[in-house]
Amino acid sequence: MTDTTLDQRFSAPGAKAADWAETARILEDAQLSWICTVCADGRPHLTPLVAVWLDDALYFCTGESEQKAVNLAVQVTGEALLTRLAQAWARKWDGQWQFQVRDGRFEHHGGSVPVFAVRPAKVLAFAKGEQSAQTRHRL
Repeated sequence: MTDTTLDQRFSAPGAKAADWAETARILEDAQLSWICTVCADGRPHLTPLVAVWLDDALYFCTGESEQKAVNLAVQVTGEALLTRLAQAWARKWDGQWQFQVRDGRFEHHGGSVPVFAVRPAKVLAFAKGEQSAQTRHRL
């Protein structure tokens, strides 16, 4: 269940909160996502990535030595979920991203990479124009 509220401070008079279903669809369709993590010394690390939104979480794969992998701890290893994710990647990009699942990781072009999940507690949605609105979805 999602708690959705409109932030009147940053919204036009009469604006309506964005519907969670529409916000989720935009997340599902996004061709590029950005992830920002924090390094051990407090510096931010921001990077673009190809990701899949599934079951209210953002999933991505990356090399083990990549900074975002070092900064994160939630690695996905379950074969059933990884199989669903591999299918979602292939479907989303018309087969351009093909992953095989082996030993709790994705295999792609002979390499093996871990898959990570980011399950947000809050998603902000912004609309521009005459009906500009800032919506907060608490998951």
